[in-house]
Amino acid sequence: MDGCRVIGRGNAALAAAIAIAAAPLASTLMFAVDLSGAQERTFRPLRPLGAASRLTASVHLGDVNGDGALDVVVANGRHWPEQNRVFLNDGRGGFTLARPLGDEEDGTYAAPLADLDGDSDLDIATGNDRTRNLVFFNDGAGRFEAGPTFGAPSSTRSLTLADLDGDGYTDILVVNRGRQNFIFRGDGTGAFDEGTPFGAGDDSTIDVAAADLDGDGDLDLVLANRDGGANAIHWNDGGGFDRRTPYGTGSDETRGVAIGDVDGDRLPDIVVANIGEANAVYFGDGNGSFVRGRPFGREDDRSFAVRLADLDLDGDLDIVVANAGARNAVYFNLGGALEEFRFGCDDCATYGIAVGDLNGDGFPEIVTANSGAPNGLFANVRAEGGGSGQPQ
Repeated sequence: MDGCRVIGRGNAALAAAIAIAAAPLASTLMFAVDLSGAQERTFRPLRPLGAASRLTASVHLGDVNGDGALDVVVANGRHWPEQNRVFLNDGRGGFTLARPLGDEEDGTYAAPLADLDGDSDLDIATGNDRTRNLVFFNDGAGRFEAGPTFGAPSSTRSLTLADLDGDGYTDILVVNRGRQNFIFRGDGTGAFDEGTPFGAGDDSTIDVAAADLDGDGDLDLVLANRDGGANAIHWNDGGGFDRRTPYGTGSDETRGVAIGDVDGDRLPDIVVANIGEANAVYFGDGNGSFVRGRPFGREDDRSFAVRLADLDLDGDLDIVVANAGARNAVYFNLGGALEEFRFGCDDCATYGIAVGDLNGDGFPEIVTANSGAPNGLFANVRAEGGGSGQPQ
C-alpha cells in the first residue's frame, strides 16, 4: 500500500484496505478502497419501484407535478419494447401512483427531463432503439402528451438535454451505438431542427456527459464509447464540436460517464464505468487535460452506469456505480481514499442509477434501473453501529 493513504470511519482496527495501482503520472488524490464497512451512512432497500420485473434501461428524477418532491421516470424496453412509466412521489418517498408515458410501447433507453417548451415545467424526451425518438410535453400536473419526433430511427442509447449553443434554449444531444451522433437544436417553443451530426459515424457511443471542462463558459461533451472505440472529449468552440481529444486507455469498454470535482481541486474530473476492467477517474488539470487516471473498484464488476453525489453531506462527491451480476457499489469519498459499500442483490442486472433526495430529509436516495428484476429504491439512512457493509 505504499503511496496510498487509507482513511476509515468508525473502528479503524477493522479496516482492510486494498491499494489500487497508480497510473504512471502522480495525482494529489491517492485512491485506496476501505472495505471495513464502518461507514456512517447505509442504504436500506424500500418497496421496489413497481411490482413487475421490466427491461429497464435507465431511471430519471424530476418534479413533474410541481409539488416540490422528486418523481421518477422509468425508461423501459431494453432490447424489447415495453411501456415507459412515470411514478409520482407522495412527498415522503412513496411511489404508489404510476402513469404510463405515451400510448405505445417502445424500446426506450433514456428519458431525461427538462423544460423544452418554455412553460416552466419539466418535459421528457425519449431515446428509442429502432424507432423515432419522441418529446412528451407536460401539462404542469405530471400528465404528458406526445409531441414531435426527432431524428430518424437509430440505435439511440443516451440523451442529454442542455443548452449546447448558448442561445438560452434547451437542445437534445442524441448518441447512437455504431451510428452517427446528432445534436437537435431547440427554439424554446418545443420545436427542434433537423439535427447536426457530430463525432465519427462509427463511434459506437453508449453514454455522454456535458460540462464546461476548459472554463470558457460553454458546455463540452464527454463520450463513452464501446465496441473498441476510444473514449473522447468534443470541445465546444462556440460554433461546433469538431475538436476531439481522446481520453482513457484507447481500448476501454466503457458503459457510463459522469463529470464532477472528485479530488477537491475545484476542477472537473471524468469518472467512467467499465466492463472487463476496473472503473477509473481521470483528473482534470484545468487546461483540458485528463491524462492522470486512477482505477477503482473490481475488474469483474461489469459496471454499466455511474453517478456522482454527496451522499453523506461531508462536502465532497461520492461515486455510485451500477453493476450487472454483482452488487451495486457506493464509493464514499474520504478525501484520500474511497470507502466501498455494496447494496442491492447479487445477481441483478442494474443498467442505470439515479440519485436524489426523495423523502425530503436532505440526504440523497438511490434508484436503480434493473433488467429482469423490479427496479429498486434505497433509502439513505444512518448506519446502526457504524454500518455493516450490507443493506439492512
